[in-house]
Amino acid sequence: MSKRILVTGGAGFLGSHLCDRLIEDGHDVLCVDNFFTGSKDNIRHLLGNPRFELMRHDVTFPLYVEVDEIFNLACPASPIHYQHDPVQTTKTSVHGAINMLGLAKRLNAKIFQASTSEVYGDPEVHPQPEEYWGRVNPIGIRSCYDEGKRCAETLFFDYHRQHGLKIKVARIFNTYGPRMHPNDGRVVSNFIVQALRGQDITIYGDGSQTRSFCYVDDLIRGFLALMNTDASVTGPINLGNPNEFTIRQLAEMVIELIGSKSKVIYMPLPGDDPKQRQPNIEKARTVLDWVPSIQLEQGLIKTIEYFQKIVK
Repeated sequence: MSKRILVTGGAGFLGSHLCDRLIEDGHDVLCVDNFFTGSKDNIRHLLGNPRFELMRHDVTFPLYVEVDEIFNLACPASPIHYQHDPVQTTKTSVHGAINMLGLAKRLNAKIFQASTSEVYGDPEVHPQPEEYWGRVNPIGIRSCYDEGKRCAETLFFDYHRQHGLKIKVARIFNTYGPRMHPNDGRVVSNFIVQALRGQDITIYGDGSQTRSFCYVDDLIRGFLALMNTDASVTGPINLGNPNEFTIRQLAEMVIELIGSKSKVIYMPLPGDDPKQRQPNIEKARTVLDWVPSIQLEQGLIKTIEYFQKIVK
């Protein structure tokens, strides 16, 4: 059945891929974005589609629309962007959640929260299951994002308990793919852009820290699987690829796939940067019947093809 679906942050990396998939599935999409990190280029191909509507709006202000479901993705997600205006980052997570939850309550609409693996902070438990409460520095340079997202989860569950709201909370682990912002400072886009330009590839720390990289198509499939569960499934549910790689391995793979002559250089590790990040996805596997299917090399090839078109 066709629904009218609101996607906040819909012109961003993940949001634009979600809009594509929802329209493909026959839904009408209202894409809301203030274009702080989102880009019209990401959704330009949808602008003439009768099922797609674009609205410039900041979720820290209330929104008065009529929809059946809400995906709340609005928030800068890379350290460079969320540390640029940390107060606004916290407002986007907290006020944005309050405004979208208020809208969902008025409409009796199901609402999805794009939370993050950053709620686990620099974890002492590895891999991270949903039951782990995390180890987050509340006054560090990353806390505007980490604590903002933790507070958003609090609000979602309090609205669920207090008002019976139908909520779905996904904790997203490192995701990559086409439409990543070339200057977002995230490791996959950084390495690809540096390698394409023949620049030195910058590794912060000694490169032994690990990440688990999920290709965007797999992640969006996880979003929809979670959104389509019955009301008893609220999450939080980890969505990410459990295959773990060191940052050094990623750099070597990017250099090899591009055939670049870039050298690897090492810089000091930024504050509060987690040393390990790997999802335990047992819950997604059993509750959603979801596992990622696209391996890192395969996904990197598609991502490199995208960056080859936009990097000068």
